[in-house]
Amino acid sequence: MFWVHLLLLLVVIFIGIRYGGVAFGLLGGLGVSVLVFVFGIAPGTPPVSVMLIILAVVAASATLEATGGLDLLVRHAERFLRRYPNMIVYLGPICTYSLTVLVGTGHSVYPLLPVIYDVAYKKGIRPERPLAVSTIASQMGITGSPIAAAAAVVLATAADNQLDIGLIDIL
Repeated sequence: MFWVHLLLLLVVIFIGIRYGGVAFGLLGGLGVSVLVFVFGIAPGTPPVSVMLIILAVVAASATLEATGGLDLLVRHAERFLRRYPNMIVYLGPICTYSLTVLVGTGHSVYPLLPVIYDVAYKKGIRPERPLAVSTIASQMGITGSPIAAAAAVVLATAADNQLDIGLIDIL
């Protein structure tokens, strides 16, 4: 029976990839419905705490964007990068990492990527080098951000299992 469930999962994923967007979510729901109603598998409890943490981070990021705080951070990072264009391969990732740590989501670095591209291009450095490292550094910043959902989930899980793990240990 495991192989039938796995095959259903793979078929739903491949069809969802083919159509993309909202169809991917709808097909995921269809796949879960088939597993529940046809195969009789009991669905698990939804991860409400994780969803609320993600909602809080998104709301904080949206507030930062709406108040102009993100523009301010990007403006300071841009000034810094344009002051030292020879170091763009090193400073671009440092800026994206720092921005992600401060904001709590990797999506905050999108306005900074064109700046990194422009600085590298004008300096004669192939832009894909600092851009590739900057996007990876941004994702690494999620694990270093105290307000990111990843850190909050680890803290919540550690508390549920009575483990002596604090925020400093995670960061």
